[in-house]
Amino acid sequence: MSFRNRIRASRPTSLRTQLLSRSLLVLALLLVLIGALQYVLMKNALFRNQAEALSLQVRSIPVEMWEPDRVQHNRPSVPNYDAHAGMPRQEDRPLLFLPNMSLAKIATNGSYTDLASDNGLSAPQLAAEAYTSILEQFKERRPVPYEVIDDAHGTEQIVVFRPYGSPNSPSGILQLGMDTQPLHAVLLRQLLIFAALALLAMAGGVALYLPLLRRTLNPLSRMVETVERTDAGNLAERFPAMQGQQEIDRLAQSFNGMLNRLEGAFEAEREAKEQMQRFIADASHELRTPLTSIHGFLEVLGRGAADNKDQLHAALSSMHGESKRMKKLVEDLLLLAKLDRKPELHLQDTRLDRLLLEMEPHLRMLAQGRNVTIQAAAVLCQCDPDKIKQVIYNLFHNAVQHTDSDTGRITVTVDKTKDHAVLRVSDNGAGISKEHLPHLFERFYRIDESRTRQHGGAGLGLSITQSIMNAHGGQMSVDSTVNQGTVFRAEWPGIIP
Repeated sequence: MSFRNRIRASRPTSLRTQLLSRSLLVLALLLVLIGALQYVLMKNALFRNQAEALSLQVRSIPVEMWEPDRVQHNRPSVPNYDAHAGMPRQEDRPLLFLPNMSLAKIATNGSYTDLASDNGLSAPQLAAEAYTSILEQFKERRPVPYEVIDDAHGTEQIVVFRPYGSPNSPSGILQLGMDTQPLHAVLLRQLLIFAALALLAMAGGVALYLPLLRRTLNPLSRMVETVERTDAGNLAERFPAMQGQQEIDRLAQSFNGMLNRLEGAFEAEREAKEQMQRFIADASHELRTPLTSIHGFLEVLGRGAADNKDQLHAALSSMHGESKRMKKLVEDLLLLAKLDRKPELHLQDTRLDRLLLEMEPHLRMLAQGRNVTIQAAAVLCQCDPDKIKQVIYNLFHNAVQHTDSDTGRITVTVDKTKDHAVLRVSDNGAGISKEHLPHLFERFYRIDESRTRQHGGAGLGLSITQSIMNAHGGQMSVDSTVNQGTVFRAEWPGIIP
């Protein structure tokens, strides 16, 4: 296993653990950023305040600390000892200076004098160009910022500057410095306090976040339990769609939709299996009946009936009819198989009124005495004429089967809408009840078993018609009233203006 895969395998797999760890990581990063920003701001503030204090202090330094010669020349002559106190003279007293501070004098000629090296810090020294620039800023009455530099011993100091002499023409610069170690100690103490508070905040965050996280993920846990209970035999359970969390609600809606689709798919599969079983039984019966009849006639002919011309002719006629019936069933099954794979249409410009007139003699012959009315408007469209003929034949044959031979009336109409060709086949037969209408175009569906067997159909004609319309981009519809009649409507696009 590679190093990257080992890292991925070692990652926490629980969503709760991942959310908690990532939240703590984000919180830790934020606290680090806040701590860094606080350190920078506090450091700047401390150094700035200390520089202001040093600036006030350097202004209060007496002249005798940085120009003792001038003070000694101007002082009147006095005895070596104070007559009253017996103390040394002022100029003989040592300069008292804090041990963590430095003082230096820089003359205009560049000479550098460390005034507190004996009892204070060693004063750090800048480059000559830097002191020249500071003098120019003092002459122009511009503020001079403080500097943070190291002295010769590596001690970091914060230093401020003050001109001495004439304000318009300073004689030099006084440089007062202070060790920054106390300031860094204050900063370190504040950082430690902040780190301790940050750790307490993270611990408190974990203690508060875990119950909230557990409560937030409860709907997801319930969904997991529901999914575990869901199988092909239990698809009725659904999730509440409103749980107060938008993402969980969307997931619940999606999962409910998936369950609905699965339930519909399983139901459709169950119905398809039932229909297939019915079809196999019906097809077996349809094929067994003519085969039994043919087999019986062959046995009769084999026992000597072939010598009788009348019996021979009747037997051959019956076998021919039964063979045609089997051929029709097999052809319907093959046609449905082709339409299922990829319908091959030979589209061409077709006058539907002429196509219907060509079929009229055959339709009237199939009607067997029924009243047939044909109404054909001049409609030019692009279609497969052979497939449209089959649609007309299937619908007409269906009307013939379900109307009375003496009182039956069948009307075939060809018309058009704005961009669709419309074919209607209506009859005055027994009609179809409403519960059967949604299933008429399903394969192998039969309304009345006894009636279907009487007419010898296998429930494939309307399915073939629907498939042909679908291949043309059209659709089928039906409207029927019991004891009044039925109207089948086929429409498809392709009108040629």
